[in-house]
Amino acid sequence: MDILGKLFSSNALVKIMRLFLLNPGKGFDVKDVAIRSKVTTSATRIEFALLKSIGFIKKASFYREVGKKIKSGLSVRITQTGKSKKQKILGWQLNPEFSYIKPLKDLLVSSTALKREDIVKQLKKSGNVKLVVISGIFLSEDDSTIDLLVVGDKLKKRTLENTFDNFEAEIGKELTYAFLETPEFEYRLEMRDKFVRDILDYPHETLIDKIGL
Repeated sequence: MDILGKLFSSNALVKIMRLFLLNPGKGFDVKDVAIRSKVTTSATRIEFALLKSIGFIKKASFYREVGKKIKSGLSVRITQTGKSKKQKILGWQLNPEFSYIKPLKDLLVSSTALKREDIVKQLKKSGNVKLVVISGIFLSEDDSTIDLLVVGDKLKKRTLENTFDNFEAEIGKELTYAFLETPEFEYRLEMRDKFVRDILDYPHETLIDKIGL
């Protein structure tokens, strides 16, 4: 359990608060929050009771597309018709009138939810990783094209996606990420591909570089 987890009674509470603070105006029900934050449904209900009692969240109704499966902040379409239907859901959202939104956001969001060494350690499990670049939410850069770029050889897609899901649960917000095999990245780099140049020409931090950028 990290320091914030101890201060706020549990890591589950910290994750849930980050989710609401980073997604103001968005509605979630208990199941959404449990999946996105990787917290058990029972633990989510307990923390909801606390957050409701202090006025941190308020009741809200929102629409969800039927035929979509929500997994860790990523929407995976499973409809066969291609048509989407919206269903009204009763849930919760951040209460904009809560008095301590700014100081809580400064503390919970500005604090390092993921240490650099933990990011590297987790990503190395996905294959022969040769380049890891972070930007966007990791550097508090709102205008970045991407939050995380991974380049390597024989990358394990499922392992990477599970790792990204875990990162999202810790941070409290969906990540924009990309992973490329080394030959494709080097080709894009040589051709001055706009996507790659937008990542490297704007504020970023390199955590691993075995390519020699």
